[in-house]
Amino acid sequence: MLENPQPDLAPITRHLRAMFGSRLLIAAVHHLAVFEELSNRPLSVAELSHRIGLKERPAAVLFPALCAMNLLAYDESGNLRITELGQYVTQKQVPNLIGYVGLEKNDPGAVEMAVRLKNDGPLDTTGGISYVKEGDEPSPMDDAELSRMFTLALAGRAQKLSPIVAANLSKSDGHLLDVAGGTGFYTFEWLLLNPKATATLLDRPAVLAVAAELLETFGKNGRPGAETVQERVTFHPGDMLTDDLPQTDILLAASLFHDWPTETCQPLADRFAAALRPGGELWVHDAFLNDELDGPLAVTDYSAQLFWGTKGRCYSRREYRAWFTKAGLEPTAENISTQMDYGLIWAKKR
Repeated sequence: MLENPQPDLAPITRHLRAMFGSRLLIAAVHHLAVFEELSNRPLSVAELSHRIGLKERPAAVLFPALCAMNLLAYDESGNLRITELGQYVTQKQVPNLIGYVGLEKNDPGAVEMAVRLKNDGPLDTTGGISYVKEGDEPSPMDDAELSRMFTLALAGRAQKLSPIVAANLSKSDGHLLDVAGGTGFYTFEWLLLNPKATATLLDRPAVLAVAAELLETFGKNGRPGAETVQERVTFHPGDMLTDDLPQTDILLAASLFHDWPTETCQPLADRFAAALRPGGELWVHDAFLNDELDGPLAVTDYSAQLFWGTKGRCYSRREYRAWFTKAGLEPTAENISTQMDYGLIWAKKR
């Protein structure tokens, strides 16, 4: 455990991400008619998705959020039904709050959220999807200015969470591979706790240039052993989707899978499993949906934010563990909470 634990900053990120959840609610009531479709009887996720024209990813973002808001719930058959609270956004209920919600129905963010839900993303993808690589096009993170802005924007979150994550990862004298490691803080903190270990930070070249600057500063922070970290880190420019990954004892995937759709997540898990030596461990640090896909609200809001800006969404631990198992790994049952609504799960190579 960490000494002198600092306050959890989750309230700040929850307020930020709530904006995206609000857009989902407005879109569901006024642009997709979710509640009117359910007003006569419960429907399966597949049937409701078909009726309102949603593909798998937007459905997996919208419906868990409405459940987390206590407006929808799953019945004994696994169908979606309207809750008592949810009745108040249907025409059948008098009085209702449809008009009140409708005060924001023309908000540009709500309108655009409806478009993205119906289209499974923005209509215009010529500039890429936020910070995620699009097909064979160059990664937006290869742009030095954009890469620096985004990497430094995430630095505060990484600095806050990395000591907690590092303290919960396995202790080792071996090697850590931090894939899409960004700022590198998770690697730096882990090496500080494992003075005989080495690590590789894999990311786009422009990102690694920023991480190298942060590492130099980290080595001068005066903490015992910090000056040795720099000589134990290797920066490895590459593309995790296509390039060979270095062999390792521990692989960390922090805030990584959630940028990608389900059809990319299994191949990623397969690649990560292949990079592990026998007995190696794959660790995932992320925000997880409930296995029942009905919340929690903080994570469904985050999932909406990710849906807005990436190709992915938040996933449940059950989904991750299914990918691990199919990749030939043995998932553990351990669920470790960190902070800011994140947590750790891990699997071991046979």
